[in-house]
Amino acid sequence: MRRTDCLLALLTACFSLLAGCRPGGGSQEESEETVPTVTPVTLTHPSREPMAETVDVNAVSAYLLKTYAKAPTSGYLETVSIHLGEYVRQGQVLFVVKTKEAQALGNTISRLDSSLHFQGTLAIRSPGNGFITQLTYTTGNYVQEGEQLAEITDAHSFVFLMDLPYELTPYLPLNHRLQLILPDSTRLDGQLASALPVVDSVAQTQRYVIRVPATRSLPANLIAKVRLVKKQQASSLTLPKAAVLSDESQTQFWIMQLINDSTAVRVPVQKGLEAGGSVQILSPVLTDSARILLTGNYGLPDTARVVVAEPGGPD
Repeated sequence: MRRTDCLLALLTACFSLLAGCRPGGGSQEESEETVPTVTPVTLTHPSREPMAETVDVNAVSAYLLKTYAKAPTSGYLETVSIHLGEYVRQGQVLFVVKTKEAQALGNTISRLDSSLHFQGTLAIRSPGNGFITQLTYTTGNYVQEGEQLAEITDAHSFVFLMDLPYELTPYLPLNHRLQLILPDSTRLDGQLASALPVVDSVAQTQRYVIRVPATRSLPANLIAKVRLVKKQQASSLTLPKAAVLSDESQTQFWIMQLINDSTAVRVPVQKGLEAGGSVQILSPVLTDSARILLTGNYGLPDTARVVVAEPGGPD
């Protein structure tokens, strides 16, 4: 029995030795072939379009001129024909004042001769067109001669006041005509009119008057954005921002250009103006048919293998 066990152990060792000596007996990882990485990408092409570098500055709406309705004589307000916020026109009757003499003598004269119809009232009319922004008295109040009864903003004096940082004044020659963007995204065309000859000592800003066409009535103290042009080019070679890559310090820029159906190479570029979602490419000069990677380009090495995804397909 012991001899049989020894024989079995010897045979088992021989089989193990033979299995270890088979050719190609390396690990599975060593036998597998290395599969190259292929990145799916989408493409874009250079285009030519006007470019402008802009900066936004705030402007506040205001009425520069205000007129006042005043009492021409002392007396009692018999009629008040207006209310706050109402738009009035020049010559419109705002108040009717009954003089204190008429108040005192009117009843006496009427008792003496009822046919005289003594009134003793004066109509106070609007000195201009505008909105009632202040109303001091109401019907029945006694007012003194020359007292202010209402404040009227002059509708023709509506402007926007822009506080411009003084370091931006060199760009004003390009901005005689401006575009204002209201909080509701409405855009107004404005014209730079004049500058106030004083600079804020703290903010170092100078106030400019911007006139806008009277196409609609706007309230005062409305904040709008004024878009100032710093630089502009009539025709520039541009690419979408997503196609232009950079290092962490934003000092070197490049694009990934497809040189055949499956290979993208890294091309250093010098960029110029940026506006919206476009970047101006100063160099190198790209043809309109150049195929530039738009998505899938981030982190790709030089001479990367890629596959162009079909439009509307998976990223």
